[in-house]
Amino acid sequence: MKADRDWQEILNQCKNNVKTSIQPYIATIREPQPNLGIGAGGDAMKPMDLAAETAIVDTLKRYDVSFTLISEESGVRKFGTETEGCFVTVDPIDGSTNFMHGLPFYCCSIAVSNKRTLNDVYAGLVTDLAHDITYTAFEDKGAYRDGKKIQTSKNGSLEEAVIGLDLNTYKVKELIPKITPLIAKTKHIRHFGANALELSFVANGLTDAFVDIRGKLRTTDVAAGFLILKEAGGIVTTPENQVFNVELDPKKTMSFIASGNMEIHKKIINLVKAC
Repeated sequence: MKADRDWQEILNQCKNNVKTSIQPYIATIREPQPNLGIGAGGDAMKPMDLAAETAIVDTLKRYDVSFTLISEESGVRKFGTETEGCFVTVDPIDGSTNFMHGLPFYCCSIAVSNKRTLNDVYAGLVTDLAHDITYTAFEDKGAYRDGKKIQTSKNGSLEEAVIGLDLNTYKVKELIPKITPLIAKTKHIRHFGANALELSFVANGLTDAFVDIRGKLRTTDVAAGFLILKEAGGIVTTPENQVFNVELDPKKTMSFIASGNMEIHKKIINLVKAC
């Protein structure tokens, strides 16, 4: 499947069709948006989520791709006759809350793998739908922003670093003691609300690291972003600094620390582990 498909073309067409599919919802964003039930990932589904997913599926069908879809919205579904050799993991709209509030930070994430595991992802796309910026990566071929190769930050200073930190959890009281040492050492903490895009920011050197130790983030959110970050020269481990390879599934959650370089990664690991 790697050799006989032009995934650059296919993913780019998926992106274009997703952009087209959500335009009606951008135009009516101030109007009430109905809930369409609970998606496979556990969040409420909105019309633009399903429209974006349908755009991806229909695009793959037009390219005659047989695949297993792993989606935050509709779960695991098979399309075609030879589905076990191609897994397409998607978060059709990452940052749905931002989208519904008119905040311009939301994206579409698509990852392709030949096995149903995170480390087997070999093609990934994360597109910033609000600003029309697209990040892509292909195994052993580097990471790109709108076709231009990108690299992670070489900054090793926590005092100068901009670090993404997701604290969005009802267990925040339990979480705070674990990350207080990191916050105390870092002047510039950020969270924008679309984690796939935040990982791409680390890949692009716009931020220096992204920390999510809630145990809440789903693999559908990060499958493409992890590949983009690694191909740009970044590091991703568990909070215990262990390499992991988890199943791609809309219900599978994880904690991780993602950094632009090993120097800053070790500093963050030591501060998080200190608690």
